[in-house]
Amino acid sequence: MSRLKEKYYSEVLPSMMKEFGYKSVMAVPRIERTAINMGLGEAIQNIKILDSGVEELTMIAGQKSMVTKAKKSIAGFKLREGMPIGCMVTLRRDKMFDFLDKVFNVALPRVRDFRGLSDKMFDGRGNCTIGIREHIIFPEIDYDKVDKMKGLNISIVTTARTDEEGLYLLKQLGMPFRS
Repeated sequence: MSRLKEKYYSEVLPSMMKEFGYKSVMAVPRIERTAINMGLGEAIQNIKILDSGVEELTMIAGQKSMVTKAKKSIAGFKLREGMPIGCMVTLRRDKMFDFLDKVFNVALPRVRDFRGLSDKMFDGRGNCTIGIREHIIFPEIDYDKVDKMKGLNISIVTTARTDEEGLYLLKQLGMPFRS
């Protein structure tokens, strides 16, 4: 069992039951899935960027990423429906916990001038999205082999009903928020 999953069951679950007064263990919010998305709009002109993006996202997530295609045509961006414009991967269970552990404890502290994440990244239903400008903060990425800096979004989907519950859950798991 991963370190973060163990922490959830041994520390976070009892703490949340006490804090919010849940009657059942099943009522306590948990993380359902983590979606990592890399938008590569430049792939319209240069398809090689898409290949390197898919490869790098696969290394970061530890699971094969899939190519996302445009849903609509947008003339201003010279974009047609069905053109490949990014890649994404959805992690669940143990891979998700391992990935989040790596993000909280290794990747985020490597961001320049990092003072913690804002607690305003929640969507109103306890889900949280982190925007990362440079993918090189992950230890799997070799800086010398990177052709172009890519940004990515990490969406953490929880079963929490409110932002307060989601914030408390992620704070207890070790997500670095500004104090």
